[in-house]
Formats: sequence, C-alpha cells, structure tokens
Amino acid sequence: MIDFAAILKAAPNGVLATADGNKLKTRVFQHLFSDGNKVYFCTSSEKPVYTQLQANPNVSFCAYPQNFTPVLSVNGKAIFVEDAALKARALDENPGIKGIYKTPDNPIFKIFYIDVEEVETFSFAEGPKTYPV
Repeated sequence: MIDFAAILKAAPNGVLATADGNKLKTRVFQHLFSDGNKVYFCTSSEKPVYTQLQANPNVSFCAYPQNFTPVLSVNGKAIFVEDAALKARALDENPGIKGIYKTPDNPIFKIFYIDVEEVETFSFAEGPKTYPV
C-alpha cells in the first residue's frame, strides 16, 4: 500500500470532486490531516459543498507535489463528525482556518473526513495504479 497520508501532508492543497445533482463539481480544498484511512477536511455549513456532501457523500480528492509524482486521488464517502477535539486540532494546526472560524464551537464550522475506500496514483514513470484499502 502507498503511504497516501505522507503525500497529502507534503501536498495538502488539491481538488475535491462532489456530486451536484446529476453533475459533478470540483473546487480547490485543503487537506487538514489524516488518521489511518480517514482524510480530514473542513467547510462551512453555509457553502454549497456542505449541502452537496449531505445529499451524496461519494467524493474524490486529488492532490500532487510540485513535480506531479505521484498525482494522488483518494476516493470514498465523506462523513461529518461533531468532535470538538478534531475541530480544535484543525484550528490549532491551520492559522488561516482559525482566522475564519475562530473557535471549535462555531456553529457553521463543520469537519468531515473521507473514509478512504480506494487510492489511485499516476506518475509518468509508473503510469496509473489503484490501491484498494
């Protein structure tokens, strides 16, 4: 198995793909941290992405280092959690996010993780690979 958490830590910014009705929608997102097969993110309950994830939790997050080796996609279901300790960690480790949400008890501050079911990579040297989790 590939160490996808290490790749995400080194390249935390990427693109999150969600379902928006019968269309797909992508947007730039930041990976916060990983724990086992859980890859954590946050959003506001006032953003369309929150509603989209509630309606259809199937997602894909794609990230890559500067040299594009490897391009990484983690795929699975988005699961929202109300966990003050995880929210505090997200704020403590990410000053930009803390500047937006201020405190873990902010009612619009939502944290979720992708329950990783599959990892896909691509590199020019090795081509595409799929790793079931």
